[in-house]
Amino acid sequence: MNMIKEFDYKELEEATQGFSPTHLIGKGSHGLVYKGALQDGKLVAIKKPSPGLQILRDNTKIDNEISMLSSLPENPNIISLLGTSHDSAMNKVLVMELMPNGSLHDLLHVSTTPPTWPQRLGMAMQIARAVQFLHEEKPLVVHRDIKSANILFDSEWNAKLADFGLAVRKNENIDHSRVDSLSQPAGTIGYLDPCYTTPSKLSTKNDVFSFGVVLLEVISTSKVIDLSRTRTHIVEWAIPLIKKDRIKEVCDSRTELPMCMEGTIRHILRVAARCVSSREDLRPSMQQIIIDIDKHRSIDRVRVPIWSSLLESVVLIRRGRRSASRFRGANSVKCATHKGEVGGEFARGKVLLRDVLAEIC
Repeated sequence: MNMIKEFDYKELEEATQGFSPTHLIGKGSHGLVYKGALQDGKLVAIKKPSPGLQILRDNTKIDNEISMLSSLPENPNIISLLGTSHDSAMNKVLVMELMPNGSLHDLLHVSTTPPTWPQRLGMAMQIARAVQFLHEEKPLVVHRDIKSANILFDSEWNAKLADFGLAVRKNENIDHSRVDSLSQPAGTIGYLDPCYTTPSKLSTKNDVFSFGVVLLEVISTSKVIDLSRTRTHIVEWAIPLIKKDRIKEVCDSRTELPMCMEGTIRHILRVAARCVSSREDLRPSMQQIIIDIDKHRSIDRVRVPIWSSLLESVVLIRRGRRSASRFRGANSVKCATHKGEVGGEFARGKVLLRDVLAEIC
C-alpha cells in the first residue's frame, strides 16, 4: 500500500471556507466533493461523507475508496489520491487531485457544446484503458460503478476514472456468503449489469457491460434512461438500430459525422453491442476491446491516404509536375479531427478531388 499523507482537518476547512456550498463541485454515491485551495496554493478536490453517512458514522465506502486508491499503482487514467484527514467525529475525508473540467455526464448532457467525434473516440480509449488497468491488477479490481458521472476531466481534457467507493478486489477464495454493503451486487441503475444478481456473479464482465453503456452514451449523447422513448433504456433503444446498420440514427445529430470517421464509429457501436450482450460469454475483455478499436483506427488512417494519393497521381498526369506541387501544399489543410491525423489527409483529398473534377469538366 502506498504511503498516504495525513492532512490537518483545519487546513481543509480553511481551504473550503468551512465546506461552504459555494465550494461544492460534485456529489458522489457516498459523499460530497468540494474545491479547495491549500495553504501552498495547490487546488484540490476534497471529498467528505454525505450528511446521512456522517450521522451514521458510516465510513465503509470512504474507507474502501482510500484502500483501493492507495493500493493501486499510479495510472494516467485513474484519479489520484493525495491524502486523507478526519473531523472531530472521526468521519474520514479524502483529498484528491482536482479535475477542473467536470464530468463526462455534464459534457454530454449539460454542456451546450458537444464534443467532436475525435474527442469522443479519445475519451472512449482513455476510459477503456482505465478499466483494463483495473482488470489486470493482481488480484483484479472490479470497479462496479462505471458511469459517465464517474469519469472526470483534468485541465487538458484527459479522462480519468473516479469514485472507487464500490470497487472490490476479486480473490479466488472470496467468501460469497459474506453479507455487507461491499459483497452484495451494487452499481447505478441503467449502467448496472442485469446479470449481476448475486455475489457469485461478480466478474470483470460486469464492468464491461457498464463500459458498453457508456460507449453508447458517448456516441449518441442520449440519456441512459429516457422516459420520452418507447424503449426507455439506451441498450433497448440503440442495439436494434445498430443491428440494422442504422448508425446515423444512433449518433449525436448535433455534430456532423465526418466521412473519414464513419467506419470507426460504426465499429465502436458494434463493440458496444457486444459489451452489453445478455450473454456474458460473448462480451469481450477490455484488452480485446482496446486492440479491436485500435486496429480499426489504424485501417482508417491508412485507407484515406491511399485514395488521396491516387487522386494526386491523376493530377500529376493531367496537369504536369509543376502544377502538382500546389496540391502537395494541401498537406497543410486540416479538418477538425484528433491531432489532424486523419483529418489533414481527408481535407487534402477533398482539394484534390475538386481539382480532378474541374479538369474532367
